[in-house]
Amino acid sequence: HTYLEMRGECMDLGAQIKKYWIENLESNREENLPNWIVKKKRLHEQRGNKVPRITGKGHVYRILDVGDEKQQIEYRLGVTFLIKRNNNFYHEEEERTHQALFYKGTLVEDKQVKYEDQQDPLPKIQPIDEGEVRNQRFEYDRRAAVQYAERWWNDYNPEFEKFDVDCTNFVSQCLYAGGAPMRGAPNRSNGWWYQNETWSYSWAVAHSLRWYLSGSNQGLIGKAVDDPTELRPGDIICYDFQGDGRWDHNTIVVAKDADGMPLVNAHTDNSRHRYWSYEDSAAWTEDCKYKFFQIGE
Repeated sequence: HTYLEMRGECMDLGAQIKKYWIENLESNREENLPNWIVKKKRLHEQRGNKVPRITGKGHVYRILDVGDEKQQIEYRLGVTFLIKRNNNFYHEEEERTHQALFYKGTLVEDKQVKYEDQQDPLPKIQPIDEGEVRNQRFEYDRRAAVQYAERWWNDYNPEFEKFDVDCTNFVSQCLYAGGAPMRGAPNRSNGWWYQNETWSYSWAVAHSLRWYLSGSNQGLIGKAVDDPTELRPGDIICYDFQGDGRWDHNTIVVAKDADGMPLVNAHTDNSRHRYWSYEDSAAWTEDCKYKFFQIGE
């Protein structure tokens, strides 16, 4: 039930990583699996789903000699979960960065690399003066936005900047693909835009996009709703993981599950058809707050 391929340099070390994952995934013993895989599997089972198959593939992208006959390999691990609910099936996919440590050519440790959230001061978004508002409406092409999200969920469009924390940049690109109009350039605190290798705060900062969607009065506007079941593919979910008023993450809805709940795509920990609540994220806490936005309504 497991297939894993390793690509990249140093095939002998890569082969050991491949063997490590094949043995751990095929054993299906939770004590052998990383916490994030176990947590996701358990949450699916709590929702009444079954996870009959987990497969993976990896790509080595950095090899470092760290001294004392030690080598460190960083690689992207992509895991696909086959989700079953009654007679309904779908695949959920996620990529995480892992780090393997070798001593004298033998694998001795493997762990996930966690990205630290950006802790820069929160930028202020200047609202458009009511006197400047024009009747700027647009027809949101939900299909185009979702198609973009499916094409680029685990890749990066070279037409745009790539960030270490890339979730909001990715969601903005999806909205733009759906026809959302840019406005406000060149003031980074104004509007929502990407131009000449620079961009507004609302384009790339999770907190800023959340407040832009609720405060915009023309063009790209978000209509807040109370329940995730009210969302359709192409709509946006914002996350305040700590519940402290600082919005940390954004995703785009791309599908619904058998219960009518949103499945989302996202960047940073690149994800496809991930259950909307993100309880399987290391950043999630019981104080997490959500904001649900319908786009183009």
